[in-house]
Amino acid sequence: MKFCKKYQEYMQGQEKKLPGVGFKKLKQILKKCSRDFQSNKDFHGLLQFQTCPQRCLVCDVTFFPSLLKEMSDVVGCFNERAQKLLELHMASGFRKYFIWFKGKLQGSHVALIQEGKDLVSYALINAIAIRKILKKYDKVHYSKQGQAFRSQAQSMHKEILQSPWLCELMAFDINLRETKIKSGKTPALFEGSYLTFNDGKPFLSCELFGSVKLDIDLTCSICLDTVFDPVSLTCGHIFCYMCACSAASVTIVDGLKAAEPKEKCPLCREAGVYEGAVHLDELGILLRRSCREYWELRLKTERQERVRQAKEHWESQCRAFIGV
Repeated sequence: MKFCKKYQEYMQGQEKKLPGVGFKKLKQILKKCSRDFQSNKDFHGLLQFQTCPQRCLVCDVTFFPSLLKEMSDVVGCFNERAQKLLELHMASGFRKYFIWFKGKLQGSHVALIQEGKDLVSYALINAIAIRKILKKYDKVHYSKQGQAFRSQAQSMHKEILQSPWLCELMAFDINLRETKIKSGKTPALFEGSYLTFNDGKPFLSCELFGSVKLDIDLTCSICLDTVFDPVSLTCGHIFCYMCACSAASVTIVDGLKAAEPKEKCPLCREAGVYEGAVHLDELGILLRRSCREYWELRLKTERQERVRQAKEHWESQCRAFIGV
């Protein structure tokens, strides 16, 4: 079965109507552009244009704007649903039952796992669709504009494989699998998600449909150690929470939301990436279970630093209050 048909059947088979990539429509646009290219052959049968024409309707008006909007809708839908799922998994007591009732979900691990599987499938099949349609674009236009567009989309945080919630779902899968391993009844969300260590450095990896492989480096590029209390900035880079606060020139008491918009990511130097940072709770649980000695040692060190910063903060607040 061709991917286009497989993709359409998948999207039509969803219980809820979800945003997706107009794969068939975009392919039809490219066919029209391909015919226009063929009409520009000279009498030797060679193309007069080896790159996209200066006034190509596909480039300027239809293809890229449509694809960018669809990518934005897909990422937004995935992030929202993944956030709700993981919030439910981390909730406890009355709040957990309230979320179950509000979301009209069955209150069990099976329901959580199934929802996670559906989200992963949705994310990955759309990632593959986007990759294939951009590859088709470059083939039709004899260009690398599709690759350039993908890089631009990544810088705009529209690439679904960059989503921090995908990283959280990978950790969620491993955590549930380890929790229920004795029962042998817990299906995996991914075809092969696992935590590995290469020369002592941790990586979160998974194989997706045999065609997409993710390797997420879990070493903080500031302290050069395994991320502790991990947080993902909106650019997609992961740091220790305290290291991120230090890079943003804020205290842990004020938090990353207090960072100035001009503050940049230490890696990619993109500004304004701290306010929308995501705390990776599931990843934190996974690393705590997998690196117990390191985690305990780091916890003691961090606790001392947090107490020191909190003490300095409240002392400065008291001095400001009494006018000293």
